Amino acid sequence: MHHAQHHAETRTRERRRRLAHEAARLMAEGGIRDFHKAKLKAAARLGIHDDASLPRNREIEDALREYQRIFLGDTQARSLRRQREAAARALEFLADFEPRLVGPVLEGTADATSPVMLHVYADDAEAVARFLDEHRIPAESRERQLRLDRERRADLPVWLFRAEDLAFDVTVLPLQALRRRHRCPR
Repeated sequence: MHHAQHHAETRTRERRRRLAHEAARLMAEGGIRDFHKAKLKAAARLGIHDDASLPRNREIEDALREYQRIFLGDTQARSLRRQREAAARALEFLADFEPRLVGPVLEGTADATSPVMLHVYADDAEAVARFLDEHRIPAESRERQLRLDRERRADLPVWLFRAEDLAFDVTVLPLQALRRRHRCPR
């Protein structure tokens, strides 16, 4: 019995690894940004239908970094460095809103088309809009659902704009969320 269980676990682990690599390839080549969509598409492509085999986001991130290192090498590294330098300037620019870098640029899995994702904090979400407007930064307004903690989700304002020829994605969270750890949308 023990041998059969070990064999099943090994098979599940191997399927997870294959799914993580296929999901990473789909994200890198197909421009899919959502980890869940990439997992499901990879599972369908590989004909794997058991949930136990679905990899965690962290496993896909690791596979994505490996894929980018192998296939994109210096190009991806230069692009990421440029995005991180622009992110540092944006963090300074938005300092009044306690900004935090999140997402692919922080994780090191961003490609040239990935937005620089920032979380900023303000109880008056319109303060961020006014700030961007005062600095003549045309921004498009969106909304995103984000998990604030285990029990609560919230629809939050998002501002999309371009600066330094890069896309920026700025989510405005309430000040109280600054003291909590929350999830980045993937």
